[in-house]
Amino acid sequence: MYHSEQDYLNEIFRTASAGPFSPDWESLSRFCPPSWFAQEKFGIFIHWGLYSVAAHANEWYPRNMYMKGKEEWEYHRKTFGEHTRFGYKDFIPMFTAEKFDPGEWAALFREAGAKYLFPVAEHHDGFQMYRSGISKYNAWDMGPHRDLLGELKSAAEEAGLRFCTSSHRAEHWWFLSHGREFDSDVKEPLQRGDLYWPAMPEPHEADLRSRPYPTQEFLDDWLLRTCEIVDRYQPSLMYFDWWIQHEAFREVLKTFAAYYYNRGKQWGKETAICYKHDAMMFGSGILEVERGALAQPQPYVWQTDTAIAKNSWCYTDTLEYKNAGQIIRMFIEIISKNGNMLLNVGPKGDGSIPDEDRQILREIGQWMKRNAPAVYGSRPWKTSGEGSVCVKEGQFTDNEELPYTKEDIRFTVNGDSIFAFVMNFPSDGAVTIRSLSDSMDQNSSHFHGLIREVSVLGFEKAAVKWTKDAEGLHVKICGAETDLPLVIRIRMK
Repeated sequence: MYHSEQDYLNEIFRTASAGPFSPDWESLSRFCPPSWFAQEKFGIFIHWGLYSVAAHANEWYPRNMYMKGKEEWEYHRKTFGEHTRFGYKDFIPMFTAEKFDPGEWAALFREAGAKYLFPVAEHHDGFQMYRSGISKYNAWDMGPHRDLLGELKSAAEEAGLRFCTSSHRAEHWWFLSHGREFDSDVKEPLQRGDLYWPAMPEPHEADLRSRPYPTQEFLDDWLLRTCEIVDRYQPSLMYFDWWIQHEAFREVLKTFAAYYYNRGKQWGKETAICYKHDAMMFGSGILEVERGALAQPQPYVWQTDTAIAKNSWCYTDTLEYKNAGQIIRMFIEIISKNGNMLLNVGPKGDGSIPDEDRQILREIGQWMKRNAPAVYGSRPWKTSGEGSVCVKEGQFTDNEELPYTKEDIRFTVNGDSIFAFVMNFPSDGAVTIRSLSDSMDQNSSHFHGLIREVSVLGFEKAAVKWTKDAEGLHVKICGAETDLPLVIRIRMK
């Protein structure tokens, strides 16, 4: 692409300052989320890499296998041998992706109702899932010898999915550092471009000014790798994981944001960065919540990233799956509050998608297809919901199923309709929607709309009767039995 990395860096800095954006928060705060984002609601995340070959514990296996006292340490020694003979890099020849069919993946995700695709380009382990000129430790030069990211981009776009991607490279500064604490292959001479480089001491998670401070060499390498992804694959969205909020990344992140947003303008394409933990100034990207939600509706769009499995983002031999109903109910909570859901799937090391993931995705897809008018293109209503069950705000809160009853109802609007999601549809088919009760006080902010029709999505043959009084909208439905949330459509005059 360029004669030297320095030439590329010079071009990055030039483009970042060329406008319309520049690398400062005042300029970046003029960012507007892509118009499609709030409309499309649902994306698929993919964690797939060398850790999928190890297929044990979770995607932090490469860190934990080098930590004495960790279960992964003992497992690795018993299964693969001592760390001097078989280190993390020795999974590379085993990563052949012989069953990887990007077209089949994209078709499945489309069937699930997803509108955009988010494969991880590089995780904390430092192995790039794409063709790179920055390091030879990538899927094109090693392992499967395929541009996995590029193939997914082509397949996604052919299937009508928007292509997005993520970089988790920031954590690589320290991710493999524990291999230096004993006799292992991480003690090999390390230099920039190596898989294990730099393997610096791991900081305390809460210390955002921790030492040793990431060096300029590492930050330049991060910027080059991340801009290379942008230039090769032109993603609609970029996502960064949590450690990017470290103080050391502040300036380089602003440079990247200006570069990426300016490149989007050059392409004629709407772009955005998804971030967590206030890594970016509010309003300069899309706020992300990991495995959780915001408890109240927001005037801005946001996103939850979560996973089909409760205990891992990647495929392992000990996955604990959520069921489709739990995922759908969390999705409803999110869209009723102006959010999107990014749902992770973990393919096996050989490139096949586990049967359990397939089944859950297809169940979600069937529900999405039945209830599409309430989802795609919808917006929050003036009341997000009613009932006694409330989601707990914050990260890592979505593993447990909530005790929804027929009283728990969530809302969206689209066109001439209010959509009421009954989170636990009763067997007798009788539902009262209290937010739609009659009000004689014309000065109140209560509901005063004129209802034209009440129906049920996805159950065309169901019989629906309704009445309205000061208690609420009373709906009686016959012929719509389901264990999943049922959506009542209220058309307005």
